[in-house]
Amino acid sequence: MRKNVYTVGQVNTYIKNMFAQDFMMQHICIKGEVSNCKYHSSGHIYFTMKDSTGTLNAVMFAGYRRGLKFTMKEGDNVIVTGSVEIYERDGKYQLYAREIELDGAGNLYLRFEALKQELEEMGMFASEYKKPIPRFARRIGVVTAPTGAAVQDIRNISARRNPYVQLILYPALVQGEGAAASIANGIRALDTMGLDVLIVGRGGGSIEDLWAFNEEIVARAIFECNTPVISAVGHETDTTIADYVADMRAPTPSAAAELAVFDYRALKEQLAGQYRRLSGNMEQKIKFTGMRIGQMESRLHRLSPESRMREKRMYAAGLEQKIEQLMQKRLAEKKHEVAILAERMERLSPLRKLSGGYAYVTDAKEKALLSVSQVNCGDEVSIQLLKGKIKAEVTEVIQ
Repeated sequence: MRKNVYTVGQVNTYIKNMFAQDFMMQHICIKGEVSNCKYHSSGHIYFTMKDSTGTLNAVMFAGYRRGLKFTMKEGDNVIVTGSVEIYERDGKYQLYAREIELDGAGNLYLRFEALKQELEEMGMFASEYKKPIPRFARRIGVVTAPTGAAVQDIRNISARRNPYVQLILYPALVQGEGAAASIANGIRALDTMGLDVLIVGRGGGSIEDLWAFNEEIVARAIFECNTPVISAVGHETDTTIADYVADMRAPTPSAAAELAVFDYRALKEQLAGQYRRLSGNMEQKIKFTGMRIGQMESRLHRLSPESRMREKRMYAAGLEQKIEQLMQKRLAEKKHEVAILAERMERLSPLRKLSGGYAYVTDAKEKALLSVSQVNCGDEVSIQLLKGKIKAEVTEVIQ
């Protein structure tokens, strides 16, 4: 007798229906480590969940990604809520994720981000609420554990930088149950003492160890504190809610002490240097002022009426000498011109002609005779010589 024969598709469909009818498979929470995580361009996320005993393929479709509050990556420990179903084409079952949250420390991180966003929206991180840290604090409150490296570091640095600063310690729980309330009580207690600044913090640790400084009660105590607060929680890479709310953040308790306690010796050296510079500047100022007074005296002397009169006299004497020189020059020029004219006149003078043996002949009417046609025989003429005049009668006219 032949057995019933089924196709592969029929078997896959049957198994799919079995999974679909199993309530636990439709609403299951599975935790494990993420591997082979791939964000597809379609918006789907494909990944594998694994633990020490095995692996499970999983997918989160794009429609459910809106509820994912973090970026999933290799090595994350997560808790996935969804359904386990058969993919008929491949005959393989996989986890269809509807919700994914970080497990353990990752869950704390989500709480941290949620509270951070809430407080930021309330304005508790705003810069306008930050109080300035006084430069010369004399009384400093410290909220931390009474034992451990943090308080010892603060004491050592304070003693080295300024032995005159008073430290007031409020011994608080900084880890475990009741730590947040203890820290908040310490802040409020020291705030009533009229101190200059508060240091609130502890040494480094895991997110679980530092969680008290991520509680809202501590954040509100810092925000409502009238005394400036320096947060000093953990190492440089650790950041807590207290760091965001505080007026100033220090990466370590040691750094907080450096910020809060001014260096007494450095201040003395700085003041001594400023005194030396001030003295030198005063000496230079006095010297410069003396030079300025001397210059002003000299200028005043030059601008005095007596000095001005003397300058005017010297100017007038110079003008007089200049006028005399100009007059002498003009006289010399005129004399030279007269001499030239005299010489020219002498060359044109009739007497000079007469002195050469020439004579000046005129008729009876004293009219100059220039041609023989002007006279006739018997006319009377006058002959002017260089010395004397001759009266004569024309006896002959020669053409």
